[in-house]
Amino acid sequence: MTPVQIIIAYYFFAVTIATILLSLPFTQKPGVHVSFIDTLFTAASSVSVTGLATIDVGQIYSTAGIWVLMGIFQLGGLGVMMLSTFFYLILRRKIGLKQRQLIMTDTNQYTMSGMVRMLREILFLIFGIELVGAVVLGLYFIPFYPTFGEAMFQGLYNSVSLVTNAGVDITGNSLMPFVNDYFVQFISILLIIAGGIGFPVLLETRRFLFEKNSLYPFRFSLFVKVTTVTYMVLLVVGGLLIWLMEYNHFFKGGSAAEGFFNSMFLSATSRSAGLQTIDAGSLTIPTLIVVSILMFIGASPSSVGGGIRTTTFAIVILFLVSVIRGRNHIYVFGRELYQEDVRKSLAVTLFAGILCFSAIILLAQTEQATLIEIIFEVFSAFGTCGLSLGLTPNLSLAGKVIIILLMFIGRVGIMYSMLSLRNKNEPKNAIRLPKEKIITG
Repeated sequence: MTPVQIIIAYYFFAVTIATILLSLPFTQKPGVHVSFIDTLFTAASSVSVTGLATIDVGQIYSTAGIWVLMGIFQLGGLGVMMLSTFFYLILRRKIGLKQRQLIMTDTNQYTMSGMVRMLREILFLIFGIELVGAVVLGLYFIPFYPTFGEAMFQGLYNSVSLVTNAGVDITGNSLMPFVNDYFVQFISILLIIAGGIGFPVLLETRRFLFEKNSLYPFRFSLFVKVTTVTYMVLLVVGGLLIWLMEYNHFFKGGSAAEGFFNSMFLSATSRSAGLQTIDAGSLTIPTLIVVSILMFIGASPSSVGGGIRTTTFAIVILFLVSVIRGRNHIYVFGRELYQEDVRKSLAVTLFAGILCFSAIILLAQTEQATLIEIIFEVFSAFGTCGLSLGLTPNLSLAGKVIIILLMFIGRVGIMYSMLSLRNKNEPKNAIRLPKEKIITG
C-alpha cells in the first residue's frame, strides 16, 4: 500500500472505532435506541469534523458520550497520525522512518525534516488555544448555566468544537441564543480561524512573534502568504456579500451591528465550522448559493477543515487571470508557481465539482427535498461544514450513505482520494507520442 492508501485506511479504521464507541451503553443515555446507520453517520461526521447529524446528539449521548465525541473531534481535526505521534512521544517511543513518512503524508508536507518537532509545536499550539478558549467561554457562560461546572464544560466543548471545526451541537440551538452577543461571536470566529487557517500559518506566526533573529530577518513562506490572504479575503468578502444580500430581508429592521456580526460569523462558520447564530433556512436563495460556494472552497490545507481548500481556489483564480492576460506562467508575491501545483489545483477542482454534482443528481432521485436544500447539504458535507437546511434528519438510507462518503472524502482530501487509486508500482510511460492541436472553447 502507498502512504496515501495507508492514511485512508487509518481513517476508515477511525470511523469503525468511533462507531463501536458510540454504540456502547455507557456513551448513551438510558432508554434510547440509535440505529446502526445513524451511529455510523454520527461517527463519520465526528471523525470528518463535519457536524451534520441525523439525530439529536444532546438528547442521545450521555456526559461520557460527549467526552468520547470530543476525543473523536481531536482525532479527526488533528489527524490520526498526529495524535498517534503525540502518544508515542508521551510513551517515549522512537518515531521510525515509516511513521515519519505517514506523518508527512497526513499533514500535507513535502519533507520529513523536523517533522516530529513540527508536530509537537502544532499539538501544543492547538491544545493551548483550546484551553484558553475553554476558560474564556466557560467563565462567560457562568450566568447562563445553573452550576459553575456545567458552564465550564460547555465552554470546553464549544472551544474544542470550534477549533476542530466539528460543529456538532449538543444544546439543540447551536449558538442561536447568542445571536446578539458579539463577544461570543467574536471569540468563536477567532477559534474557527485558528483551526481552519492552517497549521503552518500558526507555526510561522508564532516564530515571527517569539523567535525573531536580528541576523536573519524572518520571511513568511509563499504558502502562508497565499493561504492567509485567500482565507481573509473569503472571510471578509463572504461576510459583506451575505450582509448586503440580506440587508432588506433577514436583517431588515435590525441594527447594523447585528447584521454585520452575524454575516461575518456565517461567513466564518461556512469555512468548515458548522455552528450557527441564525437559521440558515430563513435566508434567501442567493445567499444560500454564496454560502454553498464558501463551503465548497472550505478551509486551508494542513488544517482541520475540508473542501477543495483555499490555496486550490487561489491558484485556479490566478490561472484564469494568467490565461486572460496571455501569460504562460503564474506569478504571486514575487514567486513563480510550479506547473505541477497548477495542474493539481485544476484537477482537484474539476474532480470535486464532478463528485458534488453527481451527489446532487443522486440525492435528487432519492430524497423528497428542494434543489437548494440538496445543493446546500452536498456542499456542507463535502466541505465538512455541518450547516443544513433541515434535510439531514430526513435523509433516506441511500441519502445517508452518500453524505457519509462525501464527508469522508472531504476530510481525507480530494487529492488523496485520487492518489489512492494510483498503482504504486505502475511504470511510467517513457514513450512520447506526436502532438496535435485540438479546437477548444
